[in-house]
Amino acid sequence: MTTATAENSQTPPVAQAVIHPLWVRITHWINVLAMIVMIGSGWEIYNASPLFAFVFPKSITLGGWLAGALLWHFAAMWVLAINGIVYVVLGLVTGRFRRMLFPIRPREVVATVRDALTFRLSHADLSVYNAVQRLLYLGVILAGIVIVLSGLAIWKPVQMQELTALFGGYDAARYVHFFAMATIVGFLVIHILLAVLVPKSLRAIVTGR
Repeated sequence: MTTATAENSQTPPVAQAVIHPLWVRITHWINVLAMIVMIGSGWEIYNASPLFAFVFPKSITLGGWLAGALLWHFAAMWVLAINGIVYVVLGLVTGRFRRMLFPIRPREVVATVRDALTFRLSHADLSVYNAVQRLLYLGVILAGIVIVLSGLAIWKPVQMQELTALFGGYDAARYVHFFAMATIVGFLVIHILLAVLVPKSLRAIVTGR
């Protein structure tokens, strides 16, 4: 055995870098459960007083009827709100948001979209988000904040009349809440699709590496 070979055989394997720390994984999966409950129960609540000329199929709603859906919705709301606050605070304190989500430059967004459309988008390094990922993650965080605040405005329009007024009144707050939900659902569709197309990204959010 040569000296170089002997040295290589004694070199320990390089540990895989942590992509998602434990707190990110825990808050992520709590969010998944809370959002499933929130969306399913929210669709049942919407069906009781539709904003548009359609309702959601009963098979994809949660709660069985309006009162049951409200109970599920309020329970999940507190889980989502508290978990979201923990996520945002830790993201700011640890500097993860600054590292992972900024900067977002328009030309980089355009270039990323072009690479995606031409099937040249690289997923080799999951620790670095591309410009579109940064934009989507930041957007869904903002949508989450809007959906919680507009939900509070709908829930307590008298007690939180200033907040309700900020959204343009009770009826306007309902529309804001609906479109924030639609934004989150759209993000989830893209998020799940990418996890299917890039399986190692799913593995990373489970194991962290």
